[in-house]
Parts: sequence; C-alpha cells; structure tokens
Amino acid sequence: MVAIHSSRARVTLPTDEQILITRHFDAPVHLVYRAYTTAELVSRWWIGERGQMTSCQIDLRPGGRWRYVMMTNQGFEVAFHGVYREIVTDRRIVSTEIYEGMPEAEALSTVTFTAADGGTDLAILVEHTEKAHRDAHVDSGMEAGLQEALDRLEALVTDEPR
Repeated sequence: MVAIHSSRARVTLPTDEQILITRHFDAPVHLVYRAYTTAELVSRWWIGERGQMTSCQIDLRPGGRWRYVMMTNQGFEVAFHGVYREIVTDRRIVSTEIYEGMPEAEALSTVTFTAADGGTDLAILVEHTEKAHRDAHVDSGMEAGLQEALDRLEALVTDEPR
C-alpha cells in the first residue's frame, strides 16, 4: 500500500484502482453524517478554500442523484455528480462519482462513519475502474483540496450543539 503524506487526513492507495481517505473528527457520528448529507451544510465545507459552491443538490436515497458545482478561485467551473446506491443513516453511503471534466472515469465511493474515541472515524474509499483514472484523480491536486474541505468539515461539526 502506497501512502501519500498528510498531517490531518491520511490518504493511501491500497490497490492500483483505489484511494482510501481516513480522518478522525471530534464530533459524534450523527453530526458528521448530517454535515455530509445536508446540502446547506455540504455547501459550507466541500469546496475547502478553492472557490464558491454554486450548486449543491442531494437526493439522499438509493437511486437518488447528487451534484456539486463550484466556481474556482481561478474562474472556471468544476462539477461532480453521481447516483446513490446504498444509504445506511449514520453509518454508510455508497454512490457513484463522476468528475464532469472526465466523464469516462466513473468511480464508486463508499463512505463509512464509525463511532470511535468519543468522536467519528470517517473513511472514504474511492474505487476507480483503472489505474490511469485513479492516478489522474490523485495527480489533480485532490489531496490539498481534500485537506481544506475536511478542515472545514471539522470546524463545522465541532461548532454544532451535540
């Protein structure tokens, strides 16, 4: 397993097609899950410091669709979308994930929320269909943006009443 350095979230590459992101949050599972699945809250953290969220659509049910669109600080639009395959409230979300700038590179994303040490362990497993797509994802600068987004998520959930 190859690891990419990180001070907060840990990003590893378990196989040639996978990216695994893990991070602990000092907040209960229900708050982390809610911030991850509520459009108004996702809009506050998902973009990190990279721009402005212009659209956040979440139809949280198996077969439901999601779509996130942002305008970057450099002035171009970035969008992702997918379909929810499995929802287990406060435990697990499985969905497809497509970066609209590379639509042939559909991935499967499994997000798990686990109570641990008085907070929540979040694990995001992104499974690409081929190594080239996984490598393009990693090489996109996703880790820096991911770290910013998860820092914002941490701030959001630790400010919420428990």
